[in-house]
Amino acid sequence: MKTALITGITGQDGSYLADLLLEKGYEVHGIIRRASTFNTSRIDDIFQDPHEKGARLFLHYGDLTDGSSIAQIVNETEPDEVYHLGAQSHVRVSFDIPEYTGDVTALGAIRILEAVRRSKKNIKFYQASSSEMFGSSPPPQNENTVFHPRSPYACAKVYAYHQVINYREGYGIFASNGILFNHESPKRGETFVTRKITRGVARIKAGKEKVLYLGNLDAKRDWGYAPEYVEGMHRILQHSKPDDFVLATGQTHTVREFVEVVFDLAGLDWKKYVKIDKRYFRPSEVESLCGDASKAKKVLGWEPKVKFEELAKIMLDADMKAEGL
Repeated sequence: MKTALITGITGQDGSYLADLLLEKGYEVHGIIRRASTFNTSRIDDIFQDPHEKGARLFLHYGDLTDGSSIAQIVNETEPDEVYHLGAQSHVRVSFDIPEYTGDVTALGAIRILEAVRRSKKNIKFYQASSSEMFGSSPPPQNENTVFHPRSPYACAKVYAYHQVINYREGYGIFASNGILFNHESPKRGETFVTRKITRGVARIKAGKEKVLYLGNLDAKRDWGYAPEYVEGMHRILQHSKPDDFVLATGQTHTVREFVEVVFDLAGLDWKKYVKIDKRYFRPSEVESLCGDASKAKKVLGWEPKVKFEELAKIMLDADMKAEGL
């Protein structure tokens, strides 16, 4: 039985990845932060009481700002694979808390890389890199595109990306980057624009809200379906050698298009409900992201199937159901 350790297991990607690895027969360990309220809702459906016979999912308290806790967990769990997904991952918020974002998103990667390097076991390491690293570089973007980050979050991710390569080349660690373009699902955080839209429309339909406040409607993004992207993460670590891969759909749409599709699905006129609030604009915007995942298709056999309109419907249906509609 293989053992995997996931940072960010309570996030969208971490919860889907944990489910996937359990299906594949792994023993799965996840790092969670201590909080005064339960923050494990995304993995409640797969959580197992560790006292039960045959339990294969275990949670450990730790924090990416605390290297000693990370090292201790790596030593105790002795994983075959580490999936480093944890981060302060909200781009707009990173402008408000840039120092914290750097500590968690950039230095957090170093802390866990060091724990992997010092382990007596040969551990495969996956780094969740981001399309935001490309910033203002013109699309389509692939593994050879020059990075031009446009936010504290993106800058932190670029640092982590290069450190993964540094540890791979300097210490011979099996360390790979997955440069994932936007990927969404009903488990997406409620402050991320796609989920904010689908949840807002559902609440408007339910009569609980009258207005949906958004920022830049002209930003263009490459949106895919998160469960397919965690399958890509797993394939990256099963490849014969460590390498870096872009995962994307190759299609780009504006936030406005996402708004139009979701409101149309709900039978509403978006212009009657959407208002623009400047506070949701970034100080420096990323205008257009569109990924070229041809390398992942050729080398890993990975190719996304869920397209833009289907993704919007999946998310809206889930939020409508949550509102009893």
